[in-house]
Amino acid sequence: MNNDFLNTLQTKTPKEGRELAILLSRKTIAAIQPSKDIRAQLRDNYANDTQQLIQSALVVAIEFQTIAKANNYWKKDKS
Repeated sequence: MNNDFLNTLQTKTPKEGRELAILLSRKTIAAIQPSKDIRAQLRDNYANDTQQLIQSALVVAIEFQTIAKANNYWKKDKS
């Protein structure tokens, strides 16, 4: 897998950080299940399963937490 999309966890804004968290989550799924066809077949299962959607949101939240910490929570002065 090409990892050029991840040069740094540094982002200018929390919005960019959240977008990076979503990208990282999607790339993780693609790494775990590299077959695009199988992912497409499974999509309907999780798209209609509330618990799986909540779990997906939790993965994004964990990625965002990591990115936020790497960006010192986007605060210039932590005093």
